[in-house]
Amino acid sequence: MNDIFVVVEHRGGVIRDITFELLHQGRKLARESSGRTTAVFLGGGIGHLVPQLSSRADRVLVLDDERFAYFDGRVIQAGLFHLLQEYRPLLTLIGQTSWGLDLAPGLAVKTGYPLSTDCVDIGLENGRPHALRQIYAGKVFCRVSFPEAPGYLLTVRPGAFPAAAPETLPGEVLSPVIPAGLPAPGKQFLEFIESEAGEVDIAQAEFLVSVGRGVGEEENLPQVKELARSLGAALSCSRPVVDKKWLPKYHQVGTSGKTVKPRVYLALGISGAFQHLAGISGAGTVIAINKDPKAPIFRAAHYGVAEDMFKIIPALLEKLE
Repeated sequence: MNDIFVVVEHRGGVIRDITFELLHQGRKLARESSGRTTAVFLGGGIGHLVPQLSSRADRVLVLDDERFAYFDGRVIQAGLFHLLQEYRPLLTLIGQTSWGLDLAPGLAVKTGYPLSTDCVDIGLENGRPHALRQIYAGKVFCRVSFPEAPGYLLTVRPGAFPAAAPETLPGEVLSPVIPAGLPAPGKQFLEFIESEAGEVDIAQAEFLVSVGRGVGEEENLPQVKELARSLGAALSCSRPVVDKKWLPKYHQVGTSGKTVKPRVYLALGISGAFQHLAGISGAGTVIAINKDPKAPIFRAAHYGVAEDMFKIIPALLEKLE
């Protein structure tokens, strides 16, 4: 069949953003293949969350059982394997997250389906998927093709696609029979401990003011912070600023930081290394200020100013006043 499966990721009673991003691309691929988008939802006590999916997918398969209440790779994998064997989708999309990294490789071995991980774009050609992913720490993009197979598995980098907005889809909700012989959970859930998130999640920010090596010294950061506050923007940075411990890690944009998708991205003193540009590939309007007119950032920018950032920042603050 030509259906596209999207594995729903959830935690603490909340559907994660990566799910809505996968549904966006899943809908696009399903239209190309004349198939359907199917959200695959495994969990315990999840009925109240289903409407968020049925408005964004053609079909929702719900396996509601306490054994799925908390993520256990072996148990979730067994449930997914059963559904893949029963419904035979063309393509199954999973987030490149801690869930996906635990789940996808074992599922590929169990099904025998080809797997490509950490994809940043996906398309279809002659009935088979092809994917774009980065190699050599983001320096090179490679196009991945697949041999003929009954199905394919892809994990997708968060932020690679926009989130699917609610539509008026009459998503059909089905509750397949819970497969017999599920393995007993091998883990005991105690509590969720969130990693340091910082004052703001830059991955969700609409407007980012981002600073790079061009800031020169830590003493110059207050000017940048003042500009961000005046613009109502969140503050982010490139790796050199984090390496010098001038800003915490959660501010970092790039392949070793966070992939961001703001409507506006203002880059101050950022040269534009491959790793950083990969992290802003989903940004709307990119504005770059760098005194080096040959800086790679200008190739990604919609608007650019080849000037010292410390001449531009005071002028902007004066206008904002």
